[in-house]
Amino acid sequence: MKNERDVIRLFAEAIESGASAALVTVVSMQGSTPRDAGARMIVYPDGSSVGTVGGGKLEALSISDAVQAIAEGTSRKTVYDLKPSGTGMICMGRVEVFIDVQARELSLLIVGGGHVGERVAAVAAAVGVSYDVADDRQEFANRERFPGAGRIFVERPDKAVASAKPDERTYVVIVTRGHELDEQCLAAALKTRAAYIGMVGSRSKVPTVFKNLRRKGMRPEKDPRVHAPIGLDLGGKTPGAIALSILAEIFKVHHRRGGGHMALKPKA
Repeated sequence: MKNERDVIRLFAEAIESGASAALVTVVSMQGSTPRDAGARMIVYPDGSSVGTVGGGKLEALSISDAVQAIAEGTSRKTVYDLKPSGTGMICMGRVEVFIDVQARELSLLIVGGGHVGERVAAVAAAVGVSYDVADDRQEFANRERFPGAGRIFVERPDKAVASAKPDERTYVVIVTRGHELDEQCLAAALKTRAAYIGMVGSRSKVPTVFKNLRRKGMRPEKDPRVHAPIGLDLGGKTPGAIALSILAEIFKVHHRRGGGHMALKPKA
């Protein structure tokens, strides 16, 4: 069994890496309880855990509540009555736990390791956004080009999208080397729970991609997550300028802001 120091270390590692996790701590107890105040465990989004706050039904409820708290991105205090009518336990005590959530705010899945993908990663790292990258070419998908990547997928880009399992906090950036690959990746991303799906491309290219996907029964133009062409109209055509416009749009969407001038923002 891991001790409390190990649990705290694992939680610190989650914070450092940007991974989602919850630290569950017994903060007070009354009557007969299975563990004393200060008992801790760390819970991950999939429900796995390390440490213990008492075992049995109490622990199962704590894990369930922690998983929900991670999904919602909010810390909370919860009280459990250890009675047959409440938890099914017969301790007849009362336990208060604090669920401290470290939730990944957002992360990128950069599909395409070329010049634009590399600059998107650099801008993301500069503003503290974690990212994964995918490309089927080893010379483009490696630690030398993407030193800050959480995961690097060296496989066909559309397959990599499925392998990465984007969730509600994942922002997919499709910047591959060709229209056909972009289309395949867009089709794969539409099947995921990604919060945002952006695809690079000209105004003439995007309708063609959408038309092809409609023939396959998909309606990307009806999906509010899809942004194509990707990015805000900030000007500039270099990979760095394009990357800046992509991250600007992602922040705009994520924070639900208008993207206007700060000088014109109404006073609070």
